[in-house]
Formats: sequence, structure tokens, C-alpha cells
Amino acid sequence: MKRNIAIVGGIAAGVTAIALIAGPAIAQGGSGNGNGRAGNGYGVGMMQDTDRGMMNSSDGQGNGMRMGGGGKGTGLNIDSLASGTLTVDQKANLASMAEEEKLAHDLYVALATKFPDVQQFSRISRAETHHLDAVRALLTRYDIADPPAGLAEGEFASSRFQSLYDSLLAGATTQEKALAAGVTVEQTDIADLTADLKGITAPDVVSVFTHLRTGSEHHLAAFGG
Repeated sequence: MKRNIAIVGGIAAGVTAIALIAGPAIAQGGSGNGNGRAGNGYGVGMMQDTDRGMMNSSDGQGNGMRMGGGGKGTGLNIDSLASGTLTVDQKANLASMAEEEKLAHDLYVALATKFPDVQQFSRISRAETHHLDAVRALLTRYDIADPPAGLAEGEFASSRFQSLYDSLLAGATTQEKALAAGVTVEQTDIADLTADLKGITAPDVVSVFTHLRTGSEHHLAAFGG
């Protein structure tokens, strides 16, 4: 498995003021008319406007992350998706994605503390919690070890993600550089999800990865990328 994660030049360059006004457009909301069952995993809400909601599914109701106007989603529960067969490399990529989603969550939580006026970090960190839950549901389904299980915020199993987290957090010395760190994380996530989707035939993994990528695209826009 190859994953070339680089800290892109966006941190040094900063982000335009447009990103600073993108945050209020992100709102909690949305309810799913889903097939979720109590205690079972993860729903993906398809918003009726131009956005998509990522939501926890229990009885079909969810806490949707949406950008822009209101809308109701149709919940898609992982339990309703067919499983498939994964290669050794695909399983490794899925395990690595758990660390990648944890990195996004943990970094945004830390940046929300450093820059409480930048609303994107606190709101998008909640969406990243749902992203990680979705990946972990797949890890459980395919009996794959969860690398960051039990680790505290800011701690990672691999030196690659630990180094990336430490570098991005240390470099976020201003609001502009913090937003640029968000751009780096989302660009990396989109690139890795795109690469990981190649050759996958398992319907559940394809569905989750596709929706996670769409979510990351919206997050990228909110950070000004």
C-alpha cells in the first residue's frame, strides 16, 4: 500500500478571507427517513438541496451535517448494504483510513480550541466523528483491526500520521494557517479516497468511501480550498 502524504504549501500561503465566512453556511440539521435500526451504525443522508448529509442512523433520524439550506435526507444504513471481498491491500487501506479520519477529527478539535472564532473547526470535527464511525463499522464487518482504537486525541498508531498531525498543528500559528491546515487534510483525504476506490467491488465500502469523499469536498470548500 502506498500513501504519499505531504504537507502541502497551502499552510505557508494561507487562505483567503472567503474561507472565514464559509463557516456559518455549515449548519447542523437534517433528518433521515432511513432504514436504520437502533444501535446500528451509520447513515448517509442525501440532501434535497445541493449538499449531502452525513448522519448517525438509529431509527432513521440523524444529526446531519449540511452546508446551506435545509433539507431532509434518506438514511442509508451500512447494514442495508451488501458486503463483498477485499484484497489484503484494500483491507490495509481501510485500516489506514481510520487513522486518517481520526487525524482530521483530532486536528480540528485542537484547532477549534486554539481558534474558537473559526466555526469551521468545531462543526466539521463533529462530521469527522461520523466519518470515523462509518469506517470503524466497516472494520468490524470485515474483521480488520482498528489501528487507532483506544488512543487519545492527537495520538496515532503510525509514525506517518503522527508526524503529519504534529506538523500541521505546530504550523497553525494563525487563523489563515489553521484554515490552510484544514485544506491540506481534506485534499489528502480526497486523494486517498479516490485512490482507494480504484478496484474495489465491495458495495458497502464503495458507498461509504464515495460519501466520505463527497463530505471531504464540502469540507474543503468550507476551508477555502
